[in-house]
Parts: sequence; structure tokens; C-alpha cells
Amino acid sequence: MRYEPARHYSFSARLDCHYQLGSPESIGPETLLVVTLHGFGQTAEAMLPLTERMFGQQQVIASLEGPNQFFTDPKTLEVGFGWNTARHSESRVGLHHEMVRHVLAEAGREYGIPAERRILVGFSQSVALNYRFVATLPNEVRGVVGICGGIPGDWARDSYKKVSAAVLHIARRQDEIYPPAVTETYAEKLGTRASDVEFHLMEGGHHFPSRADGIVGRWLERILRPAI
Repeated sequence: MRYEPARHYSFSARLDCHYQLGSPESIGPETLLVVTLHGFGQTAEAMLPLTERMFGQQQVIASLEGPNQFFTDPKTLEVGFGWNTARHSESRVGLHHEMVRHVLAEAGREYGIPAERRILVGFSQSVALNYRFVATLPNEVRGVVGICGGIPGDWARDSYKKVSAAVLHIARRQDEIYPPAVTETYAEKLGTRASDVEFHLMEGGHHFPSRADGIVGRWLERILRPAI
């Protein structure tokens, strides 16, 4: 007996999402909300202190956990998380947008931090997703920081909007995944949608930079400086 070709169906189901949150003892008008996303196979717990060292302990930092979990080591049963795959990518992108928007709104409301003092950070796999976010949902954040990641392959798509957020992209000279031959074109490409783009190429391989706090500090001072 022969069957007809299989048909594909999709449906939505509830997914419990998670994030880690660190906050200073006191919140003031200068406090930032930094929503940060880890790379492929990493965890929100690991990303939180890395981001804290980059931005300082005086900020509210929300470290979001990727929705796709898997064993990174079958012997120790350690679990890592990811954001996207080549299959059903559009639904993963939509889920990412929904998750980020929820955390921005929830944490922003809890601590009274407006959109003009919210920063979105991504490392490795989450960078391109964050760029899609700011090109789809403008005015959600004041700035977006991409670290050792890429630009969306569909960056020229007409449906993307003008990026209102300031962009800071930090690449590494010895990055085996995103080498300089690729990343040195990013400033120009990002500039096709964003009017404020800052690009830095640091020494080191594909890992979170431990000495980028100075770059980030100067960038924040510039983009948050009151207009005269």
C-alpha cells in the first residue's frame, strides 16, 4: 500500500522561558537596563557575570536563556542553550523577538527604566538575531552591542526598518568563526540601516573579550550624552 506524500503542519504551544537578573542596591536616573544574550551552547548564568564586568555593577542586567536546550557533554550531562537553527528559522526569529521584548518590558517596568536607557547585548549566535530585532522593532532600545557575531544574511530585506538604536560591534582579530576578512565589512553594511555605527577589532579569538569595558564605557558616554 502506497501513501500520499507527507504533509507538514505547525501549531503553537506554551513555552516557559527563563532569565537571570542582577540589580544594584539602588536604582537611579542613570541606571541602565542591559538585556544580554549568550552564544550557542552557553548559559544565561555564564553570560550574566561577563556582561556585568563589561557594563559595571551599577546597572540592571537581565541575562536571557536561549529556548533550545541540548546536552553539550553526554558524559557529564551538562546542558547548553541555543537560539536558532536552519530549520523553521522564521519561527525561531519570531520567538526571539517575543522573548526579548517581554524581558525589556517586564524588567524595565519593575525598575522604572525607560526605553532610552535600555541596551541589548549579544554574543556569537545571538548577534544577528539582535540586529534583526532592532531593525524590526525600532525604539525598543537605545543601543545594541554585537560581540563576535554576524550580520543577518537577509539584512537587505525590504521589510526591515531604519535602525534607531546606536550600534557597537566588537570583533576579534583571531576569531576563527568570524575572521577580519568578513567582519571588516560590517560597519559599512550595518550603516545601510543604522546612522550610528561604531566598530572595533580587538586582539583575540572567538570568546567574550575581558578588556572591552573601556570601549563600552566610552560608547555609552557618547550615546547617552544629552543633546545640546
